[in-house]
Amino acid sequence: MSTKHVSVHEDGSPERLAIDTIRTLAMDAVQKANSGHPGTPMALAPIAYTLWRDFLRYDPEKPDWPNRDRFVLSVGHASMLLYAVLHLADVREIDAEGKPTGKPAVSLDDIKAFRQLGSKTPGHPEYRMTTGVETTTGPLGQGCGNSVGMAIAERALAARYNREGFTLFDHDVYALCGDGDMMEGVSGEAASIAGHLKLANLCWIYDSNQISIEGSTELAFTEDVRLRFEGYGWKVLRVEDANDTEAFAEAIRTFKATDDRPTFIIVHSVIGWGSPRAGSEKAHGEALGEENVRSTKRGYGWPEDAHFLVPDGVSDAFGGAISKRGRALREDWEKLFVRYRDAYPAEAEELEAMRRGRVLDGWQEMLPSFPADEKGLATRDSGGKVLNAISPCIPALLGGAADLSPSTKTDIKEAAAFEAGHYDGRNMHFGVREHAMGSIANGMALSYLRSYTGTFLVFADYMRPPIRLAAIMELPVIFVFTHDSIGVGEDGPTHQPIEHLATLRAIPGLDTIRPGDANEVAIAWKVAITHTHEPTALILSRQAVPTLDRSRYAAAEGLEKGGYVLADPDEGDPETILIATGSELPLAAAAHERLASEGVRSRLVSLPSWYLFEKQDQAYRDSVLPPAIRARVAVEQGGAIGWDRYVGQDGATITMSTFGASAPLAKLQEKFGFTVDNIVKVARSVMEKNG
Repeated sequence: MSTKHVSVHEDGSPERLAIDTIRTLAMDAVQKANSGHPGTPMALAPIAYTLWRDFLRYDPEKPDWPNRDRFVLSVGHASMLLYAVLHLADVREIDAEGKPTGKPAVSLDDIKAFRQLGSKTPGHPEYRMTTGVETTTGPLGQGCGNSVGMAIAERALAARYNREGFTLFDHDVYALCGDGDMMEGVSGEAASIAGHLKLANLCWIYDSNQISIEGSTELAFTEDVRLRFEGYGWKVLRVEDANDTEAFAEAIRTFKATDDRPTFIIVHSVIGWGSPRAGSEKAHGEALGEENVRSTKRGYGWPEDAHFLVPDGVSDAFGGAISKRGRALREDWEKLFVRYRDAYPAEAEELEAMRRGRVLDGWQEMLPSFPADEKGLATRDSGGKVLNAISPCIPALLGGAADLSPSTKTDIKEAAAFEAGHYDGRNMHFGVREHAMGSIANGMALSYLRSYTGTFLVFADYMRPPIRLAAIMELPVIFVFTHDSIGVGEDGPTHQPIEHLATLRAIPGLDTIRPGDANEVAIAWKVAITHTHEPTALILSRQAVPTLDRSRYAAAEGLEKGGYVLADPDEGDPETILIATGSELPLAAAAHERLASEGVRSRLVSLPSWYLFEKQDQAYRDSVLPPAIRARVAVEQGGAIGWDRYVGQDGATITMSTFGASAPLAKLQEKFGFTVDNIVKVARSVMEKNG
């Protein structure tokens, strides 16, 4: 499109002045913090300038306008690029309730506090912390996956809510990514499904600068990325010089004219362009140093002793162009929505609830209740029944599995598949792409949907980065994990999760729930839907689990407090406490009954959610697990880590200390001690120990 290293803007032009302001703000912020990555913001300043000033549908005064274009900085280490743009565009801050605060989203003082404690300019952009940041991008590749989820959400919202004469949703999603993103497997998974779904509203801008932390990408990355993306089914464009803003603008115009596939724009840049150390890993990964900053500014024709300089008129010209375009589009949309509300009141009410992160009332009444059944059913099966019972009342609920919906029971029976040309479907087929599935679900949740995923618990390892990020961002994504224990049986140790419950429970802000029968499953789904700022991991069994007789045992609603007393002795205080989760709960119930028949007074406690239980006050927790009763036994087909919190030094656990084995379930239960006889034996042992 152009000759390399050609600058299309002369020194002193308004465009060049704005671009160099972005560059120098990045240099100064990184230098003051003595930490950060100045090179990529410097190199990509012309790209960010052109995209935001000339194309992005965005109103700085109302940065949460639903039909705005989304800009995702997947190269999160280049955060100063985004902070500089948000400052120059004069994006206005909104609070957690979506109300304007009257403050700038990113002030010059915020930029001066780059990477400092309590600032709105952390080292990597963080959703909810800084207005204008659409998603938290730290681990490379996650922003790529998020952008696919956002593009899916736009297509889903448009299919459900757009009507003739009422185009509520037609926005685009842009992701700025780099060589590191391209190396991470999650970006390949996400790109593959985006191409399959023909998401023409998605544009990735790939900064091909051939530099990573260790040095030149020649060390480890020599593939032909263009051919790879053509193979994924993307339109691939090339801009030979990041400074050639007209060539880049033409590429964006081509993207906007493309309606049958996503677009991948390869932009060649020189990291730290204009710096004496351009092309060095230092320009990428650390402050340039005072003398290099001064000499670079001289090269720009910039006052070399000026720090955090924003020349007069730069913000007005840059932000003014964005605001003029965006305000008109946003005001037209708001007028359209007023008419839409009159014409389609039910749909408008749904949309307004989704924007608030709420679910309209009525779905709770659809929660099924399951009769007592000694044979019972797998909690994955009861989970599927609950999902299908409530989904008609929750149109925002959209998700699927990583090629496992027949096993995870996560399909909505009366709904179609979400596919290219059929974006009104509610069943996502993510393919065998667990990592991308998680990051895509996060992107969907960032665009109003109540997304859920499904796979086997052992594959939570493939999803840990997006699960963790969902917790950091406080997104109410529902991660359904089935095949939760050695109950997988003959599939053997590779498919039998052991440490996974402990590692999920260790994630702050993630509600990990392992319900013990069908009625607890119904309440677990209720909790997950009710969450507005926490993701949920639902842990479900493959094997059948008896449905407890709730006329004999406490109501399953006790799950809402995380743990509750399921049964007590008929007379007298308990001598021992049996604690269990999931498929081991009916086993513990049977042991409770056996002990009662033998004259031993036991308390049976269901503890499906440690997260919720720890949120209760001390008085409630002590009422469930009285400190005076030290003879306690925890029963769970997972690792022992963490259970000492509840059984103490004087209690015992019946848990897993090894990987499993390939055998029928009954044989495995006998081998590893998950039998009524062994629970009773261990309970008597701890009672004797505690005298």
